[in-house]
Amino acid sequence: MKHAFIDKYSDLDSSIHRLDPRTRILTTLAFVLAVMATPPGAWLAFVLYAGLMLGLILLAKLPLLYVLKRSAVILPFVLMIAIFIPFLGHGEVAGSYNVWLWRVSVTHEGLLILWNVAAKSWLSALALILLSSTTRFSDLLQGLERLGVPKVMVMILAFMYRYIFVLVDEVMRMQRARDSRNFGGRQFWQIRTVGNMIGTLFIRSYERAERVYGAMVARGFDGQVRTLSQLRFRRADLGFGMAFSVALLAIGLVAVIS
Repeated sequence: MKHAFIDKYSDLDSSIHRLDPRTRILTTLAFVLAVMATPPGAWLAFVLYAGLMLGLILLAKLPLLYVLKRSAVILPFVLMIAIFIPFLGHGEVAGSYNVWLWRVSVTHEGLLILWNVAAKSWLSALALILLSSTTRFSDLLQGLERLGVPKVMVMILAFMYRYIFVLVDEVMRMQRARDSRNFGGRQFWQIRTVGNMIGTLFIRSYERAERVYGAMVARGFDGQVRTLSQLRFRRADLGFGMAFSVALLAIGLVAVIS
């Protein structure tokens, strides 16, 4: 089972990795909020945001190609949602095109909104990838809990991350068993087989959850996750937080002026 899908490079050693998880969580949240509040036409501010993320990625010693590939995954989903905005927006027409029997027009305002959604989504994804790639998932959950996130949500995230790989392995085993029995035939038969697999996976997941719960209760689990690592703010956390805040304020000032 693969357990390093999110925090693949969290075992590296850099000044970013040595920061307290709460510092990274708070600065990531501040960055995302600052990006969301930036006006769409502040081109220079978005360039500076990207430069800030690039500098932190290099400082964290993360492979740049890995980060770019991970961040590019969200772009198709963003485009699927926002691709029609340029054709539905109001304002000055940038161009008109004939599509079969219809004539569609692209507006400058719609293009600006599309750029705004894509840029902000990509920058936010970069910040989240930087956070997850430099923080062990257990430390990330501990930091969220110390910041006041409800324990129920933290436990759900912990179990989801732990057992999603178990479920993936279960699905792969079921697929191999299906293929070994010469899976094929008519489309209706294929749909029926896949439906049976989904039902079987649900039942197995439910039974596994019951067994895990029984094992945890038998071991005296009281809802409190205890770890050997202790979170502690240091001078480096304070310095990084202040420097990052100043950088965000400076970029925000650039956005207002431009």
